[in-house]
Amino acid sequence: MKHIQKSTAGRIGWRRLPLLLLPLLASGLVEAKLAIESVTASTQNGSEVLRIQTSEPLSQLPTSFAIQSPARIALDLPAASNATGRNSFDIQQGKLRSVNLVQSGDRTRVMLNLSRAATHQTRIEGNTLIVQLDPGAAPAVVKPVFPEGPGNAVLPLQDVDFRRGPDGVGRVLVSLSSSQVGVDVRQQGNKLVVDFLKTALSEGLRRRLDVSDFGTPVQTVSTTQVGDRVRMVVEARGRWEHSVYQSDKQFVLEVREPKVDPNKLTQGPGYAGEKLTLNFQNIEVRSLLQVIADFTNFNIVTSDTVTGNVTLRLKDVPWDQALDIILQAKGLGMRKTGNVIWVAPKDEIAAREKQEFEAKAAMHTLEPVRTQSFQMNYAKAIDIAAQLRGEVTGQQGSTSVSTGGARLLSPRGSAVPEPRTNQLFVTDIPSRLEAVQELIKKLDIPVRQVMIEARIVEASDTFGRSLGVKLGGSDLRGIRGGDAGYSIGGGNRAAFGGSYDAVSATTLERANTLTSANTQFVNLPAIGIGTTSPPAFALSLFSPTANRFLDLEISALQADGKGKVVASPRVITADQTQAEIEQGVDIPYQAAAGVTGATTVQFRKASLRLTVTPQITPDGGIILNVEVAKDTPGTVYNGGVAINTKRVKTNVLVENGGTVVIGGIFSSTEQEDVNKVPLLGDIPFAGNLFKNRTIKTEKTELLVFLTPRTLSDVITSAR
Repeated sequence: MKHIQKSTAGRIGWRRLPLLLLPLLASGLVEAKLAIESVTASTQNGSEVLRIQTSEPLSQLPTSFAIQSPARIALDLPAASNATGRNSFDIQQGKLRSVNLVQSGDRTRVMLNLSRAATHQTRIEGNTLIVQLDPGAAPAVVKPVFPEGPGNAVLPLQDVDFRRGPDGVGRVLVSLSSSQVGVDVRQQGNKLVVDFLKTALSEGLRRRLDVSDFGTPVQTVSTTQVGDRVRMVVEARGRWEHSVYQSDKQFVLEVREPKVDPNKLTQGPGYAGEKLTLNFQNIEVRSLLQVIADFTNFNIVTSDTVTGNVTLRLKDVPWDQALDIILQAKGLGMRKTGNVIWVAPKDEIAAREKQEFEAKAAMHTLEPVRTQSFQMNYAKAIDIAAQLRGEVTGQQGSTSVSTGGARLLSPRGSAVPEPRTNQLFVTDIPSRLEAVQELIKKLDIPVRQVMIEARIVEASDTFGRSLGVKLGGSDLRGIRGGDAGYSIGGGNRAAFGGSYDAVSATTLERANTLTSANTQFVNLPAIGIGTTSPPAFALSLFSPTANRFLDLEISALQADGKGKVVASPRVITADQTQAEIEQGVDIPYQAAAGVTGATTVQFRKASLRLTVTPQITPDGGIILNVEVAKDTPGTVYNGGVAINTKRVKTNVLVENGGTVVIGGIFSSTEQEDVNKVPLLGDIPFAGNLFKNRTIKTEKTELLVFLTPRTLSDVITSAR
């Protein structure tokens, strides 16, 4: 029976073997050929070496990238599984703290956790992948490192997109054609430059994305083709930090604002030390400082007066911030010299510094003095000497006064100027002479020159019109005793003339009357404009047989005036030095003087004046403190002449060579006068014979332009 069962069982097992293997394959017991079998670490020549043993040799180096905060290095092994039976390895050798294995699908990522950022090298030796950390200092900028694409093929980029992540993170997504594309990331100011090696970019992806509306630090993303690589420039704003990683064929660049942790005791914006975690209960301060010294490789010298214990719990804090917290908690201070830190109570440090200062002061009183001469090239020796002695010279009215200031010379020092040769002789200790020499180098330099040009444009436009009439008539039938038929002979006549009186004389109207006065009942002639009298046209209609006369005079005047006055004063002056230029006339007038009432002749200015003080700014602009005045003679009175004043005073910033309008006055005057005979002057059309009309319009405009220019520095220092 046993033999039969065994034979039967054997036959059944062979037939059902494929069916039994299916669940094993489905459950992952039989998977990819490549498997990670072991992870070991060692130290060789001061550098950490990690050995990753695989079931078979790798066909190519794995894709790797590094991040700086926290310091990590990631290696991606495609088509590989984790056969070690562990996901974490605690190494604790040098910079290498631990190694994590994370499997996702048919790919395994090897994550190296470091104590500080470091560069690395990878190589393949048989079935072993060797990762060696460089023993040198970590680079200032940690870049992701990718091997170049297969062969010399140029691979196209599939897509470039932007997304907004949680907490305002700006995320740039790049779809690659292959996971083996080399990528180089570097920071340049407020920009990140990403180069994709051996890649091409289609026309549709050569664009500039404006993503400022997403509310992230990223403002623009520009992608262009540069030779055989694609360059992407990401421009950010404000304070930010970045990180990069790649998942298969997708490259991700993240830009975020630095987070402020409210749970930390101090935020420490200037702390840049390596992060550590401290958890001690009632530990001696001296022992705690020794722990920090061992961690940072700094030499810490502790004073004998440093005593006491402290309870401390810090997690993920930069070591320099942790040291500050310890010192503040115990009232200690430190002084750093090279790689040596001296720790002592603050009172002891202050007393030590006071002793050093007193010793230096005592040395100054004993140190021998010497005399050194300085030749002034541009500055005045007497002014430099006053500054060295702490004497600030200023003006009080018309008198120069000196006030106390900061003295650069020591109590034993002196400065003697020699005006004839413009030399300065300084006697003091050597250390103060060096400070005087540095000061003179900065003060004895040529002052930059500025030319200021002003243009004062005054335009006027005047218009005037005046219309008027004279109207009269006479009936001479009652002359010569009342003879109704008295005639001077001839038929009806008309006379033309230049005035009312002229046509009256022409028609013998005035010769045949008993008086020589004209007979007129409307006398509203045109009014003259300025010094011009209006021209007139006169007409007389008369009948010698009927002895009746009708006289009419029409006068009219129209005047147009346009004027423009351009004044262009210009002046050259030194930086921060007032300059003034003036042109005009002094107008005399009589004024009473004294109690006797005697008159004296005095003068008033009517001139064009430009007063300006320039100041050259560090960025090349020019600040002008300027006053422009244009005074002209006006109306003449018995007591003298009025002065028409136009003035502007301001302080303005102008670019070098630019022009600015610092002031403008526009005035417009319109006037219309009508004189007429009541009722008759209101009659349509015919009413114009019983009135006169005058219209005056005057427009004036004043503009002041300023153009400063910095002259080229053609003079150089002699030293």
